[in-house]
Amino acid sequence: MIAPARRAAYEVVRRVFEEDAYADRAFATAAAGLDPRDRALAQRLAYGTVQRARTLDHAIDTLGRRSVRKLDPPVRTALRLGAYQLGFLESVPAHAAANESVELVRAAGLERAVAFTNAVMRRLAEGIRPLLDSLPEGPLRHSYPDWIAEVWERDAGRDEALALMRSQNEPPETVVRVVRGKVDGEPTDVPGALRVPRVDERALAEGGVWPQSRASQLAGLAVDAREGERILDLCAAPGGKATMLRGEVVAVELHEGRARELEENVRRLGAANVRVLHADALDLPPELIGFDRALVDAPCSGLGVLAARPDLRWRAKPLPELQLALLRAAAERVRPGGAIVYAVCTMNADENEAVVDASGLEVDTSLVEEWPQFRHPRRPEFLLTLPHRHQTSGFFIARLRV
Repeated sequence: MIAPARRAAYEVVRRVFEEDAYADRAFATAAAGLDPRDRALAQRLAYGTVQRARTLDHAIDTLGRRSVRKLDPPVRTALRLGAYQLGFLESVPAHAAANESVELVRAAGLERAVAFTNAVMRRLAEGIRPLLDSLPEGPLRHSYPDWIAEVWERDAGRDEALALMRSQNEPPETVVRVVRGKVDGEPTDVPGALRVPRVDERALAEGGVWPQSRASQLAGLAVDAREGERILDLCAAPGGKATMLRGEVVAVELHEGRARELEENVRRLGAANVRVLHADALDLPPELIGFDRALVDAPCSGLGVLAARPDLRWRAKPLPELQLALLRAAAERVRPGGAIVYAVCTMNADENEAVVDASGLEVDTSLVEEWPQFRHPRRPEFLLTLPHRHQTSGFFIARLRV
């Protein structure tokens, strides 16, 4: 018999790597109907396996004596899930991990692969911990693509790169933005951001809180939106930052499904000052001009949110050309003397300071005076939150003048 949590985790891992599904969406489907305890275990197993896939594949290749890429997808998924439990979870007995990996293969109708799966799981049970301990510090040990490790080492040095890799393999803190009502939690260094043991699902459904990292809330606060002003949010979904803004807000979203989600979140959070516009930020109606402020929370590689999005490290790519185009589009829509906040949830100089430099816009250094604890270590006119230093997601934030 296969435990419900492992069956759900298996389905998530399979869909992420075989169907290119997003881990959070696959998990929502696979975990439907699980009780809270099984749901928590399923998420830990699924997200951990996806996150550690490179390291797990190396262990399976080495100890299983057959390339992971040549295995049938159900076998590959079952071995990855079993290897994660053996290598990274102290609380799971080896026999349970092995038996259920075998049963998952059998349930997939691959009886011919059962003996092989069992043999590999026995070898993993005996050898995976020593193998993992012997791996040198770097992207193989910490399970990152080489290019991410290279970008971080180029920008910040080897020690900082390793610290970033370690920190984003740990669960992120749980933080909510208080929208209304009383919420129990620990105040943080970002006003309105509370650290909580878990998100209160009822308060979330009623619009009392919004799950949002301290760094993400910092980006919203950096806009410094005020009553009576007109604000443009160029890449607004799912709406966490747009619904923080005061004044008359036009929240733009390109994708139809995400625009509908944005509208739902605006209603739930009671942000009556926010108007959602389903449009291309690079081709807005000509009458949308003269804004006092703009927020460009641009699409990016997401290297600052890898802890919360385990599959992103395997699909991430830098987008500096799009980011620069969006920043220039915002500058055309903001009145002279107005402000633009450029924010991206990544630590990559090519997408961060290089984009701002290329824009030619004037940097407003008052932002750093307001938030000195988040000053960029190499470019002190900007903010840069770092997961290993600030215990929040990684965000680059610049305030610019038109």
